[in-house]
Amino acid sequence: MSSTTNLVEQSKKLCAYAAVDNNLKPNHKIIGIGSGSTVVYVAERIGQLSNKSDFVCIPTGFQSKQLIIDNKLQLGGLEENPIIDIAFDGADEIDSDLNAIKGGGACLLQEKLVADSAKEFIIVADDRKNTGILGKGWNKGIPIEVIPNAYNKIINELNSIGGNAKVRSGLPAKAGPAITDNGNFIVDCDFGQVPASQVDELNKKIKLMVGVVETGFFVKMAQKAYIGNADGTVTTLSV
Repeated sequence: MSSTTNLVEQSKKLCAYAAVDNNLKPNHKIIGIGSGSTVVYVAERIGQLSNKSDFVCIPTGFQSKQLIIDNKLQLGGLEENPIIDIAFDGADEIDSDLNAIKGGGACLLQEKLVADSAKEFIIVADDRKNTGILGKGWNKGIPIEVIPNAYNKIINELNSIGGNAKVRSGLPAKAGPAITDNGNFIVDCDFGQVPASQVDELNKKIKLMVGVVETGFFVKMAQKAYIGNADGTVTTLSV
């Protein structure tokens, strides 16, 4: 592992540990656990707590379910726990208003369900994700979950409002489109840089397209973000 990789991993661990240590309170019983490389350390930290058996942890997908199990935490579901006390998740990119892009791992619907069900939603990420404007560093497009037979229709509609859309491929693991945990396709649509003032409007336009299940825009959902910097410091952002 290179020294640069080591620094990135260390920054992820530092910000994840800080997010848990500073925000997990004695009255928190239901915890949302997201997915991504930084959330690995969130689950690790919670798993180190002496009272970890007090918590019920709600996953956002297969990876986070495994994190919960691997750290010997109590696994629960949204069906039985529709109100979550606090949720931690990563992000593909964060802007100056703590709007985020998520869905690089194709779990955006489950991630948004957990975030929306949480009284408090906290993002953990390394400083490469903290660009200040969505689309500046993340150039793979906004992930959009769509029902399979609508993908061509949605691509045409996204292109008509200035996007550059394409179905996400499942290669090399799977021939054909990537399939979400919900049996849907992901369309990635590049809109270039999207200023914070325009994120909400663009998100609403996409959501109104019939056949769209959910977008990877997380608009004004996070209360705080913990950013791990390469120099070993942690930056806390809040709204």
